[in-house]
Amino acid sequence: MNALETFRAGCKILDVVMNPHGFFLVGMASGKSSGGDFASSEYVREDRRLEIHFRYSLGLVTYHIGDLSLTHESYMRALLGKNGGNKYPGFSDAPLDGFRHLSYDLTHFCGDFLNGSGEEFERYVVEAKEQEKIKGFKALSS
Repeated sequence: MNALETFRAGCKILDVVMNPHGFFLVGMASGKSSGGDFASSEYVREDRRLEIHFRYSLGLVTYHIGDLSLTHESYMRALLGKNGGNKYPGFSDAPLDGFRHLSYDLTHFCGDFLNGSGEEFERYVVEAKEQEKIKGFKALSS
């Protein structure tokens, strides 16, 4: 499969989680660049967006509520700690595994983003910004 076909197949995996919460895929983009074929889109519901990018595997995943945003990695670290049990990003040679791993994380850890008030999400944005200020070896242990 090419990047767009793989991305569409991966989105079908995410649809199972996102659609029941009122999120729908909008604005798919794809093309070729110096880094290879790519595809991207967003799941949107009102002021919430899940932005996803694909090039060989699922890459940047960013959550947005209004003006607030968090990468998946920052969200999971703020929510679960550095060894929190999230599955995405994982390590696999199968391009669709990234979508499966993200689906798991959405189902198990992202309830506030999917259907909550957003208050927890806002708290994690603040916490993630605090973690970004920690530098050097101290950052490895926090």
